[in-house]
Amino acid sequence: MAYGERAFNALGDPTRRAVLTRLRVGARSVNEIAEGMKVSRPAVSQHLKVLRAARLVTVRAEGTRRVYAVDTRGIESLRKWLEGFWGEALTAFKTAAESEAARVKSERVDEKSQGMGDGSREVSDKLERKTNARTRRHGR
Repeated sequence: MAYGERAFNALGDPTRRAVLTRLRVGARSVNEIAEGMKVSRPAVSQHLKVLRAARLVTVRAEGTRRVYAVDTRGIESLRKWLEGFWGEALTAFKTAAESEAARVKSERVDEKSQGMGDGSREVSDKLERKTNARTRRHGR
């Protein structure tokens, strides 16, 4: 499983996102993380295990306690992985914008070549429809 996929799978769970959010303010023990959450301390431990496997948190021993913190290297790797998509998205946006600009420019050139560069195309079309309607009414 690719790193980005593992990290996103880990973050797909709302409880794990809540755990990671609690760690943004600093390192905490499992008890501190679990305090006030709707899941048990053992459940938080299991979520931390998944976040560790995804390299999103680190753990260190402080006496008998385990203290967890955001793994900035993992977050940085995830950010770089996402930036790969950003470059592709920008390239696609640039291509679409240039294509639309070329289409609009082509339409303006066509209108100008027909002497309708000032918006009079709509007026011309309206007059033509009226003329056709009169012709049909009067049988001409």
